[in-house]
Amino acid sequence: MRIGLVGYGLGGRFFHAPLIASTAGARLVGVVTRSPQRRAEVAQDHPGVACHDDLASLVAAGIDALVISAPVAERKALVLEAIQHGIPVVSDKPFALNFQDAQDMVQAAERAGVALTVYQNRRWDSDVLTVAKLLREGTLGPVRIFESRIQVDEPHKAGATSGGGLLRDLGSHLVDQALTLFGPVTQVYAEVLFHQGDPERDDEFFISLQHQGGVISHLSGSCLQGCPWRLRVVGEEGVYTVEGLDGQTQALLQGLSPRSEKGNWGAEEHQRWGWLSRGEERERIPSERGRWDLFYARWLATLTQGSAPPVSTREALACQAVLDAARQSALDGQAVKVASVPSLPDAQAFEQAS
Repeated sequence: MRIGLVGYGLGGRFFHAPLIASTAGARLVGVVTRSPQRRAEVAQDHPGVACHDDLASLVAAGIDALVISAPVAERKALVLEAIQHGIPVVSDKPFALNFQDAQDMVQAAERAGVALTVYQNRRWDSDVLTVAKLLREGTLGPVRIFESRIQVDEPHKAGATSGGGLLRDLGSHLVDQALTLFGPVTQVYAEVLFHQGDPERDDEFFISLQHQGGVISHLSGSCLQGCPWRLRVVGEEGVYTVEGLDGQTQALLQGLSPRSEKGNWGAEEHQRWGWLSRGEERERIPSERGRWDLFYARWLATLTQGSAPPVSTREALACQAVLDAARQSALDGQAVKVASVPSLPDAQAFEQAS
């Protein structure tokens, strides 16, 4: 399967290209970038992989699928262009700047019969997979509260717009994880620290989600200060807590990959395992391996075997609806109801809470 990649910045270079190259049956064959520096990096990282000035040139060279890792403001046009060419496409997250743009892309893909998915790789974080296992086994009993945060000490990113703002960028991961673990959301309340009062740029956020099944999720993100505390799941029979982020990001930035690490990829040292607490009793819970490599393996199966995509377009729209509701809630200072994503094409993703 010949895979093309649009964009070779941080995301394209470290979070897509190594995983594509590690996937059996897939081959990275071309990258769209005009930057001389990026082209030199492609030649260094993936000798023999051609660079192209634009998507049309890459398509003309011959590809079976495409990954879009360009800035979010450019993403919709590129995804639609790929769909026009009939090329199955992976869109990086955040999927879109708003629900309408996300819906436009999904509708275009459905009309053209082109496969479309969104790169929500953090579904396969070690801690999220461990929580999912505990839920399947009933270890925690009925869950009441899910608290999840990603806080990094990167103040130089304050006010950044390349990812659509922190709420859309980090928030898309946290919201998708909560939806994957605990299902649809009926109401959202959010508080957002906007950079210099600009509603399109934000540095910190807090979101409260009311899930249809009764769980309350508290999600937060920040680039202003780091915090080792990662997540807490409160059940009626136990509490599971984790400190520290999944290690796959750091591994990729260090030049490691699933291909180089094989069966050790995503394994967490026991010092990084989470804790299960029951009253005064407290014990370490072995962490599941982080498996970002599963995304492209499953995408390949979608294209070659017709299996379900790693992230469905309906799931992508549900996440976008919650993010839009969170932004509206922060601007209006009140909770926002979220409707289930209806059948396309008509969709009113969220409405003001009475």
